[in-house]
Amino acid sequence: MNLKFIAADPSSPAHFDDPHRGLVASPSHNGHHDHDGGDHHVHVDRHPRIFASSDHRASDRTLEVLGRELKDADLAAPPVVLPDFYHKHNMEMPSSIAVATLNSIRPTLTSASVNCGMALIAFDAGRPSEDQIARFYASVKSAYPYPPTKRRDLTFDEAVQCAVDGAEFAVDRWDLDPDELLRIEEGGKLDLDAFGGRERVREEIPWLLFHLSRMRFGTIGPSNHFVELQEVEEVLDSDRAARLGIQKGQVTLQFHAGGGVLTGAVGALYGSRKGGNGMLKRIMRLQKPLHHLAGARSLEELRNRYALYFSNDCPPIPRDSAEGERLMIANAAAMNYGFAFRLCAYSALRRMAFDAFGSSSRLIVDSPHNSIYEEMVGGKKAIVHRHNSVRAYAASRMAGHPIFSKTGQPVLVPGTNRTCSYLCAGSDGSDQALSSACHGTGSIIDDFARRGLSEADPEGHSTLRFSYKRTEPTVVHHLDNRGVDEGIAILESNDIVRPVARLRPMAVLN
Repeated sequence: MNLKFIAADPSSPAHFDDPHRGLVASPSHNGHHDHDGGDHHVHVDRHPRIFASSDHRASDRTLEVLGRELKDADLAAPPVVLPDFYHKHNMEMPSSIAVATLNSIRPTLTSASVNCGMALIAFDAGRPSEDQIARFYASVKSAYPYPPTKRRDLTFDEAVQCAVDGAEFAVDRWDLDPDELLRIEEGGKLDLDAFGGRERVREEIPWLLFHLSRMRFGTIGPSNHFVELQEVEEVLDSDRAARLGIQKGQVTLQFHAGGGVLTGAVGALYGSRKGGNGMLKRIMRLQKPLHHLAGARSLEELRNRYALYFSNDCPPIPRDSAEGERLMIANAAAMNYGFAFRLCAYSALRRMAFDAFGSSSRLIVDSPHNSIYEEMVGGKKAIVHRHNSVRAYAASRMAGHPIFSKTGQPVLVPGTNRTCSYLCAGSDGSDQALSSACHGTGSIIDDFARRGLSEADPEGHSTLRFSYKRTEPTVVHHLDNRGVDEGIAILESNDIVRPVARLRPMAVLN
């Protein structure tokens, strides 16, 4: 598979000055072509669109990983490689990719747990004192202890309802304003009626998984997940910022949370994945045979399910098959549960912030960065897989939305707790990137610091860093913004997003 570099004008920081590197994909290592169900007679440019720059290039070795996976894929459009492209050891595929297929569902092209995502909250009061900040984070650590407890936060019926109604359940359960749903991707709910609704969800997801999903609902723990207090340092697009409810000097809170127990359980149920919770994997040794094999209605169906769910890999599943339908139902239910999960976390965080700061708050945006959706690509329905990349619809694709039809879909592009982050909005050119943007710039920031391209922040900013391991916070001194700005420059120069505001961290728990 050869490479196609998408670059800006040579004077732009996003210009790529060497578009001639090549990549030859090795043969498929897992026999995926036996199951993909694709139409390989449809002509699609198979060159990946790589959004990079002269200072931030995509690794050849990491591109080879993606190339092997997509060698025989039924692509609906060229695959997309976004800034912050790197490969985590516990994931099959690199981060910052978007891939659209015609008829194959490829779970390895996203995380083993869908609907990991981020949200941004805006407050109506000024900058809190250090004492107020400390009280807030003490409340968060008390509410979400680590190691986590086995406390059951939902009844069985509530867990099922989360999978069916998504964020609508959370609005009713925690008495939130229904207008908050407008700020959530897909309104926080994928419609299951066409699949058979609640009854079909109960059929395709075992009761044990719903019992497990009663625990640890709406939690945030250590890892790359975080709860970060920020200040709007600069508004870059005053019209979009005003429509979204953002202004200079405003205090915001950005949090990164998973989709909860059910999302990981569904991932483990429908394939053998590298990532995922060890306890769930052990449970699946018993649950998977009961669910997939004991329920098979013929010898042929039994053999097919065994090949799909019990091999050492996670092969593609044809969308227009019975197994494809089962997987899409389970995926939609997991996505819905994740939307409800994160809205529960939002409700708790805003309540704790009110107690500590005395400030009201509202949701600006909530969106996942691991997802499988059916979307229109080039005028045809396709299956769009995003792995650690966010949807970035232009305003023209948000027709009927009272806010986003004028701004474009809000996109969070965080830096680290040592740099600024950005609130952006999907722009008109995002279609070339499968309407996707990177979900962060951490690998760019680390790389720039390692190579000496980024140095200490000349203005001496710092972040109070709270931890589950220590009682007192530590002071973390900032870097300059060259790393995060490089990622934003690549996205902006290619008209994928428009920067709306720059957010400066003041305190974080991670």
